[in-house]
Formats: sequence, structure tokens, C-alpha cells
Amino acid sequence: MAEELKTAVCGEISEAKEQAVLEKHEKSARVRTLSNQTLARSLTFFCFLFTMYHLAYASGIRLMQMVNLKHHAIHVGLILILSFVLYPMYEKASRKKVAWYDWILVGISVAEPLYVFYRYDAFISTGFKISTMDLVMGTLLVLLVLEATRRISGLALPILSVIFLVYGMYGRYIPGLFKHRGYSWSKIITYLTTDVYGIYGSSIKVAATYIVLFIIFGEIMNKCGMGQLFNDMASSIAGGTKGGPAKVGVIASGLLGMINGSAVACVVTTGAFTIPLMKKNRYSDEFAGAVVATSSVGGQLMPPIMGAAAFVMAETLGVKYSVIVKAAIIPAIVYYAGILFQVQLRATKDKMLGLPRDQLPQIGQVMKERGHLLIPIIFLVGMMFASGWTVLKIAFWTILLTIAVAQLRPISRMSLKDIYDAFAKAARSTVSVAISCACVGIIVGVVSLTGFALNIASAIISIGNSSLFLTLLFTMITCMVLGMGLPSIPSYLITATIAAPALIQLGIPDLAAHMFCFYFAMFANLTPPVALASFAAAGISGGNPMKTGWVSVKLAIAGFIVPYMFVYNQGLLLTDVGLLGALWVGVTAFVGVFMIGVATEGFLYTKVNFVVRVIAGINALMLISADTTSSIIGLALCAAIIVFQRVCARKETPLAA
Repeated sequence: MAEELKTAVCGEISEAKEQAVLEKHEKSARVRTLSNQTLARSLTFFCFLFTMYHLAYASGIRLMQMVNLKHHAIHVGLILILSFVLYPMYEKASRKKVAWYDWILVGISVAEPLYVFYRYDAFISTGFKISTMDLVMGTLLVLLVLEATRRISGLALPILSVIFLVYGMYGRYIPGLFKHRGYSWSKIITYLTTDVYGIYGSSIKVAATYIVLFIIFGEIMNKCGMGQLFNDMASSIAGGTKGGPAKVGVIASGLLGMINGSAVACVVTTGAFTIPLMKKNRYSDEFAGAVVATSSVGGQLMPPIMGAAAFVMAETLGVKYSVIVKAAIIPAIVYYAGILFQVQLRATKDKMLGLPRDQLPQIGQVMKERGHLLIPIIFLVGMMFASGWTVLKIAFWTILLTIAVAQLRPISRMSLKDIYDAFAKAARSTVSVAISCACVGIIVGVVSLTGFALNIASAIISIGNSSLFLTLLFTMITCMVLGMGLPSIPSYLITATIAAPALIQLGIPDLAAHMFCFYFAMFANLTPPVALASFAAAGISGGNPMKTGWVSVKLAIAGFIVPYMFVYNQGLLLTDVGLLGALWVGVTAFVGVFMIGVATEGFLYTKVNFVVRVIAGINALMLISADTTSSIIGLALCAAIIVFQRVCARKETPLAA
């Protein structure tokens, strides 16, 4: 990056402030820093071994192959150990040493996977009938998962899990739609802890395979300078254009968020650079924070990686990875187009100029210095489409390729210590997501056992009076409530289990239903009252957190409409459409979000009056429709609005266009 641009933002956000913001808005960042150096080094080595185990499992080495239940048990056991060593029981507890009671919990955590190995053959031979000791160990496992989740993620998810456990036992006493025959504690524990349905089920399978590998990939990428590459690319591409600093924030946050998998962490990482840059160019604190928050959340929606969601969704739906990528690409681009349209319109309205070209990095120099770091991403996507390899094998070789490619140039080269540290950090980063997945397993297990998902689907449809729009509306609210304060993958897994069946019952294809739920689970990070990404961005910008949240909603408004668009017009997901059909839905979608930007910002060439803003909003809705006639009328109306505003602008003192 050009030295002048570095100087423009240097020192604005210290590493200490970044960490403080991260800890305030993401509880999983509040880890112990052990004063005993021997214990600290031992913990780092344990984290390194954690990563090496998962890499060895993914490599396909015959020695490491085992049945899913055993692998999942090892993964949960390792995560629990790290949870109780890294996270204190309560906020004021010492972060310098591990309390005596935590060592007891660590001991039980070690015993859990060992017990699964010891009893596995008996489970199989008896048809998963459990003994008293099995019941004790299973109950302890549930309690350990709940406590570890409480420490790391807060009370919301454990409380929800306990509610479902109580529902599983006493559902026979609930009148009406949600009544079921009820299950004994023994039956629930058997289902949750001795087979691949509950804690050791699909949720933890996702964590023990895809999530951990892509976290390792992300940490290696961060260590070798991928974040700097994204910042420099964004600056060189958009920094000199009108509203350049905000566009840099959009592009950099989107690129990193796609790989990072954590919206809050992405906000802190890219926001430390882009938010001060925007503030220096007269953007308000709230707008600067909202730009980074909306773009970081959008990274989870952007192929090819989607913060690992692409692979998780493919596994959940039982479809190829290429199907998910193909379906996600137009909605994600439309989402970012909506943000960029608003940024451009605001920059024109407020005469926001770009950064001086001589202070910006040149794209050629950026690619010469760090462009080789894109090779692993190209390899990953290419192998996903072209090879017959499993996702695990591709991820394993992508990680190794990243390490090798990073050594090609001094600027990205990693020492053995760098690699060791990245592997250790990957284990720490996995803990919060994996323990949430284990806790989600409790919910998913009870939902599966009791048939709750079908009941909630019937309730949503009943409340919506069998209206598709009302059902979508209530499903949206359900997803956003369930997704509050959770990492992206656990949010998707919960909403896909509980909310998606309502849409599927109305005849919406599985893919569209799951994408709809995923989008709104992600937007819980933007929307007050629990808008973690927006609040974290406000912590960096100094803006009002609630105002930043509402500005984020305004900036992301296209994203709130896009899921409705692809439910009503599934051509947006590129299902059963040819090239011309894809171009048509793409064009109408882009014009639609442009009109949303005009209606939201109230500007196009000149100030847009209230009547035209309303017409622009209606026009956008017309373009959402799958009806060709409605879309053609919408395009004509858009052209009329543009011409009208151009004429109005010529009658006034011209603004910078």
C-alpha cells in the first residue's frame, strides 16, 4: 500500500482497542491469558495438536479413519477441554490461572470420548440400550456442553436448549398443536449422546469437518497477509472513485468476510483500517460503522466460500457444492450492489470525493507483491467444480498449498513458528463455533425426536393463514430471533431445522427455503436490539450503537428484500433457467435494488421528492415479481424516473454527478 495511505489511518485504531471492541461484542474473545508460562506453552502445544489431529483426519490417512461417532466424540472432548481451560466460569474470575473446579471439568471432558470408545461395541450390540453408567456419562456430557456454551456464547443458546429438553420430557402436558407423547430422561439422553443424532450428530459433524478446516485455512491466510491483500485490492480498485473510502470498506469487508466466517471478527479486522479512513473523509460515525457491518455480514452470503456455509448447506441438503455456489451468486452480488448504489448516491448527494490517486496502491504492484495468495482460493474453487475429491480432501490440500504458496515471496513468507502459531490460533478460533454446534445438537436432537419442526411449520402457516407472503414474513421474524447472537453456521443449522419446514410445506423448493432462512439468520447480526456486527462497528467508529444498527438496516435493505425475490422468482437462484433467463432475472434484480437505493437515499441527480420515492419503491417491488409483464413495466417506469430526475437536475444548480 502507498505510504501516504498508511499514514492517513496509522495509529487511529490500536490493537488494544481492537481487542477491547472484540471482547465487548463477542464473548468468545474473552479468553484467559495464563501467567504460568509452562502451562501457557503447554496449552499452545495442545491447540497445535488439536489442529494436527483434524488435518490428519481430513488427509484420508487410513490410520486416522474411524466411525463418525468416535471422531465426533474426540472433537467434542477436545473442544470441552479447551473451553474450560480458556474461559473462566464468571466474568470476574481470574484470567491468569485455571481454577481448581475447571480442572475437574477438564477431567470429565477427557473421560467422555474415552468412554465412547470403551462402550461403542456395546452400544452397537445392544441396539443403543443404555446402562446406568451410560445415563450418568450422557447427563454429564449434556451439562458440560451447556456450561461451556454459557461461558463462551452467553445464556441465550443454553436457555433455549434447556427449554427444548423440558419440552422433550413434558410435551405430553402441553395442549394443542405442540403436544407430543413425552419422553423419559433416559430416552432423551440415549438419543442425544450415544448415536449420531444429538450432540454427536449433524451439527457437530459440520464443526468437526468443514468448519475446523476452513478456520485453519482462514488463520493461515491471515498470517501470510491475505487481509492486507484485500485492503490493498479494494483501495486500488475503488479508493479513487466518488465515495471511495466507503467503497473500500464494502469491498475489503466483503472479501475477508467470505473467508473469515465471523462477522464480528471481520468488522474489527477490516474496520480498524476502513472506518478511520471514512471518518477522515466526512462520513458520520454511524454510517462508517454501518458500511463495515453490512459488508462483513454479507461476506457470509458471498460464494465461493460463504464463511464455510456453502459446504454446510451442501451437506445439509445433500446436493453438490456447485449447486449452492450457483444459487448463491446472483443474490449475493445483488446484495452488495444495493450497498454500493446507496454509497454512490450518498457520495454524489454530499459531494464526497475519492482519495487522491497518488496516495493509492497500484493494482499491478499489489498483485505483484501479494497476488500469488489468490492461487489457493482458485485451486479450492476449481477442485470443487472439476474434481471428484471430497470436500475434506480438497480443504486439506488447499491448506498445504496455501503454506507452500506463501513461501514464494518474502512479504508473505511464514516461518515454522508462524505456522505453529496459526495452527494454535485456529484451534482457539474453532472453540466458540464448535461448542455452539454441540449445543445446537441438543436442540436438533429434541426437534427430531418430538417432531417439533413439523408443528412449528404448521403454526407458522396457520398464523400466516396459508398466505405465502405472511408465512415468509413470520419465518423471517423467527429466523432473526433464533439467529440473535450466534455464529453464522449454528444460526443456519437452527433456522434450517426449525423454520425451513414451514416454507417447504408450502411447496417452496428445499434450496430456496434454506437460503431464505440463512439470509435472515445472518441479518440478526445487523438488526437491533441484538446487532453484534453493528455494535462492534460502533465500538470502533465511536458512533451510537443503536443508530449504527438502524443505519445498517437501511444500507442492507436490498438484502432484506432479496430473499423474497428468489422465493417468488427462483430464476435468481439459477434453477431451471437458461443463459437468457439468467440475464433477464439478473438485470431486473439490479434495476430493482437501484430503485430501492433511490427510494432510500432520496437522491438521483438531484433530491427526489416524496412522491417519486414512493413510486421508486413500488417500482422495485414490481421488478421483484416473476411476472414478465410486471418486470417490463417496472423497467419502463425506472427509465421514466431517471429521465424525470435528469430534467429536474438541469433546472436546478447542477450538483456534482
